[in-house]
Amino acid sequence: MSKTSALLSCGIAAFMVAFMGSAANVALPSIGEDLKANTVTLGWIATVYLLSAGMFSVPAGKIADLYGRRRILLMGIAIYGLGSFLSGLSPNAVSLLIFRFLQGIGAAMVFATVVAILTSTFPSEERGKAIGINTGCVYGGLSAGPFIGGMLTENLGWRSVFLINVPFCLLAFFAGLRLKGEWAEAAGERFDALGAVLYVFALLFLIYGLTEGLLPALISGGILSLILVLYEARQRYPVLDVSLFRTNPTFSLSSIAALLNYASTFAVSFLLSLYLQHIKALSPQQTGLVLIAQPVTMTILAPVAGWFSDRIEPRVVASAGMATTAVSLVLLSGIGETTGIPSIVLYLVLLGSGLALFSSPNTSAIMGSVESKFYGLASAIVSTVRLMGQMISLAVATLAISLVMGSVPLEPSAYPLFVRSSKISFWIFVILCTIGFFASLSSGKVLRRGPGGKL
Repeated sequence: MSKTSALLSCGIAAFMVAFMGSAANVALPSIGEDLKANTVTLGWIATVYLLSAGMFSVPAGKIADLYGRRRILLMGIAIYGLGSFLSGLSPNAVSLLIFRFLQGIGAAMVFATVVAILTSTFPSEERGKAIGINTGCVYGGLSAGPFIGGMLTENLGWRSVFLINVPFCLLAFFAGLRLKGEWAEAAGERFDALGAVLYVFALLFLIYGLTEGLLPALISGGILSLILVLYEARQRYPVLDVSLFRTNPTFSLSSIAALLNYASTFAVSFLLSLYLQHIKALSPQQTGLVLIAQPVTMTILAPVAGWFSDRIEPRVVASAGMATTAVSLVLLSGIGETTGIPSIVLYLVLLGSGLALFSSPNTSAIMGSVESKFYGLASAIVSTVRLMGQMISLAVATLAISLVMGSVPLEPSAYPLFVRSSKISFWIFVILCTIGFFASLSSGKVLRRGPGGKL
């Protein structure tokens, strides 16, 4: 029953967090019209959620290891549900920003615990399959978000996009109540409050700098990150145990591979969305139907990839996924103004296959490489490197467009410039993905641990 409850609670929680991440973006135009919010404010309504989720993931993971992952998961679901409910009732843009920030805190607690709980619950020979199912739920949420979010916004208004999360939260919460155990293997250790503060502000400046393209913020984030590493290396109970990166090659190289994987793929949908709506003159709905090929493929194949990683070394499956992703990016770099829609769908299916083969086995390798007292921290690091990779990916694409196109509007006369900037982005992504392939392949064999983290 505990395994079923873990899959159900963690799966629903993962689905709803991913769903909100993609569904809310569809509702932004309606939010702007209703709340009289300008474009900059709308951008922050989307970004502040990711910002708070990234800032608080690692501290939440450490707290979960100290005080119990089940407890933190339930608190995260409750905070996320409250943030969703209040967002749906927001009277103005400022209150919506505050409640979206609250949502992000809840999401951080969910990110920090779902994979950790599955790793704690399932033995090593079943872990990949469980993580694969959970990953499938994430991609299912990403797939359903634009379609259901658009339908809700059109028929019931933008507030329904947030309020629909409340019943999901109730389902996940009551399923979580049936979990047996708290899994607090680091109980008794002291919480490193100063390290947590340093981490939060380092991530704040880094994410803000990447999002806004501000070099001073990036430099400040880099300096704070260096101070954090030096400080944490001297602590007995650090919030971010940097020794994991120094002494555990499987953990460090798999984390680097994950960072590069997301850095090389996240902006693909951003670039193709502009390409399809402008150069191919597709409607937003038609564009969504084309782009959905990638997450649907990932939803179907992620559990299969997880099953494979239980039988074959996870690094082998993950590296095969990185290689497949690199091939798809090379194909995408060849897209021009006359490329057919079926070809683009085929490339997206190939990209989705590569991402599915990589994600579950890579996460399984990271979680299987650490002791059980680090499961919450490791789960949080997985979500943090994903977020940082996504920010890097968007920064690369935005910079390429800025350098090639400048301030030229995306009109027919500028289409060749946009295609050229996209090619540059895709080739940078190919390079990042290739480096990630070698990092994944070099990560070493994962030692099989039981549900308690024992070898």
